[in-house]
Amino acid sequence: MEVILLEKVGKMGVLGDTVNVKSGFARNFLFPTGKAVVATADNVKLFEDRRAELMKAEQEKLASAQARADQLAEVELTVTANAGDEGKLFGSIGPRDVADLVSATGVEIEKSEVKMPQGPIRAVGEYQIAVQLHPEVTSEIHLIVVAEA
Repeated sequence: MEVILLEKVGKMGVLGDTVNVKSGFARNFLFPTGKAVVATADNVKLFEDRRAELMKAEQEKLASAQARADQLAEVELTVTANAGDEGKLFGSIGPRDVADLVSATGVEIEKSEVKMPQGPIRAVGEYQIAVQLHPEVTSEIHLIVVAEA
């Protein structure tokens, strides 16, 4: 299925690119999130009419993400968690917990922006957590997990 991208999407392309994607991906992700439209003659004409507006919105999103990344660079979190004698946590710290902790400091992030490729944290220690705020903007949070006394 051929679609026109309305914003930058990962490794697929940038605003205005016409790309071929599987119909399920387009139907289940790109269309509901407003990231793409079907590449018909009418949609191509509408896109060309709105190109400047969409590019301005994309620049605003990028500037906002960069400002949030600058705020996140200063964030260092310390979390107390219930742990055993060997430093293993009873439970875990996942993306939702990290997003809630960061939001409590005043920098708003979503759970979906927190990237934890090794999975949730299950032990006491220091961790670098990646936060992808925009396809072009990634930041890191320094997280220290200590055991409850």
